[in-house]
Amino acid sequence: MTTHSRCARRAGLALILACAALGCTERAHADDFIVYSPHVIATQTEVELRGYDVSDGRDDYNGDRAAELSVAHAFTSWWKPELYLAEYAREPGEGGKLVGYEFENTFQLTEPGRYWADFGLLASYEHPKGGGPGEIEFGPLIEKTVGRFDHRVNLIWEKQIGAGAASRTEFRYSYAGTCAVSNAFRPGIEAYGRPDDDAYQAGPIVAGEWHVPHSAGNVEYRFGMLLGINAEAPRRTWLAQLEYEFF
Repeated sequence: MTTHSRCARRAGLALILACAALGCTERAHADDFIVYSPHVIATQTEVELRGYDVSDGRDDYNGDRAAELSVAHAFTSWWKPELYLAEYAREPGEGGKLVGYEFENTFQLTEPGRYWADFGLLASYEHPKGGGPGEIEFGPLIEKTVGRFDHRVNLIWEKQIGAGAASRTEFRYSYAGTCAVSNAFRPGIEAYGRPDDDAYQAGPIVAGEWHVPHSAGNVEYRFGMLLGINAEAPRRTWLAQLEYEFF
């Protein structure tokens, strides 16, 4: 069996398992559809654009989309702050608008490969445009790499703060599994669960990275489509991400 066939077979099995595990309101944000790595590379700078677009025949879902533009720099080998310069959102039946700004931090807690998995922590604060309560997010980031296969799990809690903030704390979880056929081609699957919204999604993605010739920079991409596992989730959510990283 070829490497590509083994990757495809294992990715398909992982998708079945992820759907089963996920039980195959507030709208999602663009950063809900990303599975963060705990790894931090000292002195690396990143410029990133990512977003999603919902395709669904139901009026309550169709046309839901969001996008974010951010800049990050790893000041140490364990801390990477990221500033979201613009956050755009459009809810079904409404016009699109800029909704706020966010300051996000990734902390690498363990040395890669030292333990059974690599661990990190995500902590962020989102400030809404035009007033209203802010929002904090926090939770562990877990990654395990075995040969060509990489697995990530995020467990994230969300809490509004400030005047008018809701009292409850919401929770979401996500999984990404990929197979590195090459640096430029890493097919896999992603799965997302938002129990407070009773929304569960999973689907195929493809990611990769290219080195920019005669430079110290790389371009990364990620595209995918999530399928709604239950009736409360959008039927199809298209994902896109582009990132330029350099030293």
